[in-house]
Amino acid sequence: QVQLRESGGGLVQAGGSLRLSCAVTTEAFSTLRMVWFRAAPGKEREFVARITRSGGSQIYADSVEGRFTISRDNANNMVYLQMNNLTPEDTAVYYCGAGLPSGGYGHWGQGTQVTVSS
Repeated sequence: QVQLRESGGGLVQAGGSLRLSCAVTTEAFSTLRMVWFRAAPGKEREFVARITRSGGSQIYADSVEGRFTISRDNANNMVYLQMNNLTPEDTAVYYCGAGLPSGGYGHWGQGTQVTVSS
């Protein structure tokens, strides 16, 4: 029913910026809450940012507050994560997820690798 595909990851030096994209295949993108999670090497996935259906509200993890911005384009079924002032601690595979009727998230994409060098 819902498929997500992340892109935009890559290698960047500390202090640099990167924009991740999530393309969503669905008939009703505007009905879905969207979220970004990440998994650092050897770590479990952790919450990064979420955005409401209309895009009117965003919530961020403390570790990225002020540096990352989540946004969405409901006309084009896209979600973005603008990442600024990156640090090596941001190195992880980043995943896009869609809201489920239960209130959680699922339909995770394959992830996109972000590597930040010192």
